[in-house]
Amino acid sequence: MKLKAIIVEDEQISRDILRNYLGKYCPNVNLIGEVSTIDDAYKLIKNNELDLVFLDVEMPFGNAFDLLEKVENRTFETVFVTAYDHYAIEALNNDASYYLLKPISIDELIKAVNIVSEIKEKENQLQHQILTPQTNTVKGKITIPQQDGFEVLDVNDIVFCKADDNYTDIHLANSKKLVSKTLKYFQEVLQEHAFVRTHKSYLVNINAITKYKKGKGGSVIVSNGKEILVSASQKSNLLSYFK
Repeated sequence: MKLKAIIVEDEQISRDILRNYLGKYCPNVNLIGEVSTIDDAYKLIKNNELDLVFLDVEMPFGNAFDLLEKVENRTFETVFVTAYDHYAIEALNNDASYYLLKPISIDELIKAVNIVSEIKEKENQLQHQILTPQTNTVKGKITIPQQDGFEVLDVNDIVFCKADDNYTDIHLANSKKLVSKTLKYFQEVLQEHAFVRTHKSYLVNINAITKYKKGKGGSVIVSNGKEILVSASQKSNLLSYFK
């Protein structure tokens, strides 16, 4: 599929290099504009339905994170492009799909575009479909510790798990249980079952997902009506569970 994209970069030489690389190595990218300031980028984003934004981190009168804070209901994917690797963690926390260091590696650029293409193709396929997990429901039980022993839960009754520091909230259809175990613990315990990490704070039962929504990083609606965040780094993994 064609990806409608823009470049946000204050250096003309950097814009030229990225544009030329995209034209030569990424024919599925339809570049509709280039801007050098945050204000111009915001206008371009507001007036176009974009799939992908190549975004330099440091620019005059603001930075990439200032821009992303201004954009509500973000549906495009973001690839950060910068000469400074210390922005990597902040970029990922702002739902970047990929992070490119200057000078740009052609192989890394192609990889970034392919990741975004895969995400967008799956989103489009799911847009008008009922979600159908590829994985079969796996019958099983887990135990959760209590002061006077332990409680047995049917794995299929778990809708999602949410991190709460060193504790985890296990959400069932009509109730929740606070357990003195980390979310990582439950991710390992449930790895053989139909559960997926959608975000650093959430582990979701695939069979409980009823709807996928595009957005800043995306989100899913689960069977108890809750809306759960999907981070950009986990989006591709989540969508791979659905036809």
